[in-house]
Amino acid sequence: MMTVKEISELTGISVRTLHYYDEIGLFTPTGKSEAGYRLYDDKALETLQQILFFREFGIPLKEIKAVMDNPDLDRDQILQMQRKMLETKKKRIERLISSIDDILKGDTKMDFTVFDETDIRTIYTDMVNNMNDEQKQIFIDRYGSMDAFEEHFLKSAASEQAQKNFAKVVEWYGSKEATIEASKNPGRAEKFPECQRRMDAVTRALIDKKGRDVHSAEIQLLMREYDLIYRELFGMEDVTKLLLETAHHYQTNTELQKATDSVWGSGAAEYLGKAIEAFYRKK
Repeated sequence: MMTVKEISELTGISVRTLHYYDEIGLFTPTGKSEAGYRLYDDKALETLQQILFFREFGIPLKEIKAVMDNPDLDRDQILQMQRKMLETKKKRIERLISSIDDILKGDTKMDFTVFDETDIRTIYTDMVNNMNDEQKQIFIDRYGSMDAFEEHFLKSAASEQAQKNFAKVVEWYGSKEATIEASKNPGRAEKFPECQRRMDAVTRALIDKKGRDVHSAEIQLLMREYDLIYRELFGMEDVTKLLLETAHHYQTNTELQKATDSVWGSGAAEYLGKAIEAFYRKK
């Protein structure tokens, strides 16, 4: 049996962090000494190793706990899951190393691949699984069949521009794994109409106050609702990067400005951009 201090020295995880893992029920001790100190056996150490594998991918502790507590997943299934994740990360790192080697050799062509073919197929499958028949019919009408749409999707997603766009989305979500996980959310489509209705109401309220100081309490309060809607719709814990980029486009993209102003009135895009920027720059 090992003590918390010994576990800390072996893994590099602070004692404070191990105590916190115990408090949230993620990594509990095997038992306690007569003096009340936490003790861990080899099986507990194996559990901690699995937790650290998941942390390597930036997966939130709450989600790790859900996986670890899932009675339908045994040790081997969890390890297979982690092995697949590590293989994907390995391929990505190898591509980056190869790109650096090419640049060092004088080849300036860069590899912008974020999602490989396996990742793209996973995203496609999750997306289709979350579609209802009406949504699928839209793609059938446009492409002739779902097979034809799949071929188009896979080809488009593999393009350099698409990979650059993927890179931006990954930045918003924080990791590639979080981005893929978000694509699996079956409730996103159902939430959209209600979120859109709420977003329109908040946008109208903001535009009605156009000209007011964007740092004022009333504008900041509306922006809190704006932030909540975006986080709910996109399944993100933090939408700062996404909305700061949106704010930039509102203030610099003439086509977006024209489209926005045609709906909400002259100067709407610029004001929205300033309001969004004022809210997130102070965070």
